[in-house]
Amino acid sequence: MTTEGFLRPDWPLPPGIHAAVSTRQVPGLSRAPYDAFNVGIRCGDAVADAEANRGSLRWRLGLPAEPLWLRQVHGVHVARPAPSRGQSHDSDPQPLAPEPEADAAVAERGVLAIQTADCLPVLFCLPDGSRIGAAHAGWRGLAAGVLEATVLAMGGAPLAWMGPCIGGKSYEVGEEVRAAFVDGDARAAGAFTATRPGHWQCDLYALARLRLTDAGVASIHGGGFDTFADRRFYSYRRDAGASGRFVSLVWR
Repeated sequence: MTTEGFLRPDWPLPPGIHAAVSTRQVPGLSRAPYDAFNVGIRCGDAVADAEANRGSLRWRLGLPAEPLWLRQVHGVHVARPAPSRGQSHDSDPQPLAPEPEADAAVAERGVLAIQTADCLPVLFCLPDGSRIGAAHAGWRGLAAGVLEATVLAMGGAPLAWMGPCIGGKSYEVGEEVRAAFVDGDARAAGAFTATRPGHWQCDLYALARLRLTDAGVASIHGGGFDTFADRRFYSYRRDAGASGRFVSLVWR
């Protein structure tokens, strides 16, 4: 096991729960402009290289299982893997196809993975460690309620950690993005700073905090990153789309 190049989230995890975030500094096979540890298989990188990078995660971090990779579509669906035999379970989780189409996942065990390159990854766990969750919150998913859907699926008030995303000073958006939030909640206006006519800087962390708090999450950690400015991370906007994906993981 080696944790070279990985970040360890700073939040009060209960025993048995672990989390990590990859960076471009993890030794990997991807070549420029995707160098080096890209885990995205649909971003233009050689698929074999990205799959090899994915395959090394388990031994690098000592993971108890292969990560559950999602086909993320900027929606609100929450994948619910079926518990293994002998575990307590809800009535709805069913066995999942490989890489289900979803933007969040909640499970009692296993490894959950969210891929990003400017969007906001949010990791969750219940205070007693009995359930974990992870969500992909780009502005569309955030406005549509992906965080609220994930909290609901957790079945209790979880701890939350907001991972690396594009910072407010680097993220200029148009009227349609601001309206998607402010039209439904006037308080969201505080997350936008006017720049030029019809454009604003958008603070995804502020928007996520507002929505998590309204969903009943009192223990919110993380934030303060800027993937656009920090070259440890992939950034779709900085690299004009020729960008890999890093991964935020939580496991039990």
